[in-house]
Amino acid sequence: MLDGNRRWAREAGFTDVADGHRAGAKKIADFLSWCREADVEVVTLWLLSTDNLGRAPEEVEALLKIIVDVVDELAAPENPWRLRIVGALELLPADMARSLKAAAARTEDRTGMEVNIAVGYGGRQEIADAVKKLLLQHADEGTSIRELAKILDVDHISEHLYTSGQPDPDLIIRTSGEQRLSGFLLWQSAHSEFWFTEAYWPAFRRVDFLRAVRDYAWRHRRFGT
Repeated sequence: MLDGNRRWAREAGFTDVADGHRAGAKKIADFLSWCREADVEVVTLWLLSTDNLGRAPEEVEALLKIIVDVVDELAAPENPWRLRIVGALELLPADMARSLKAAAARTEDRTGMEVNIAVGYGGRQEIADAVKKLLLQHADEGTSIRELAKILDVDHISEHLYTSGQPDPDLIIRTSGEQRLSGFLLWQSAHSEFWFTEAYWPAFRRVDFLRAVRDYAWRHRRFGT
C-alpha cells in the first residue's frame, strides 16, 4: 500500500502534491527489483483507490497521467515482470483504461514476477464485481437462483475476483504510519500478515523492505489452528 505521497510532498516543501505522486512513482521500479531479489512471485501495488477518484478533479487528472506513465515504464521491454491491471476500469476515463490494458498486454508472454497494478480499486467493489460476474455466468448457463444458492461457496467467488488464479498475499506492507487496510484486498487478506511503517512511500528504502521481510520470516503463521 503505497501511502503518504501527498504528505511527503507537503513536508518536503512542495506546493503541488502531484510532486509527491511523481516521487512515489519513481520508487516503484526499485521496489520491484527488491522483490525480485527476495524471490517474491506476486506483488500487488495499489496506485489508485475508488475513494481517490473523489478528490479534486485537477489532482485526479494529474495522478491518472502519472499512473499511465509509470505503467508504460514498467511495461518496457527491459523489465522482466508481467503486469495485470486490477480494478473497476469502467470507473476510469476510457483512454486511460485502454492505455493500461495495452501496457499489460505487452507483458503477457513474460515469465517473471507477476505484478498487479490496482487502479480504480476498492475491496468492496471487487467483491461486488465478483458476485455480479458469478451471477451473470450462471444466468447464461440457465442456473436458477435457488440452484446457485445450494452450490455457492467461497471458491466460486474467489474464481471471479480481479486476482483470480493467484495465491492470496502472505504479507501486506503499508507505508505512512496508517494502520488499517482501507479496503485493500479485503477478501484475499483473510490470513495475511501485516507490516506498517512510519516512512512515507517516496522515502521507503530497501532497508525498510528487508526489515518487513525479516519480521515476516520470524512470525509463526497459525491459520486459525
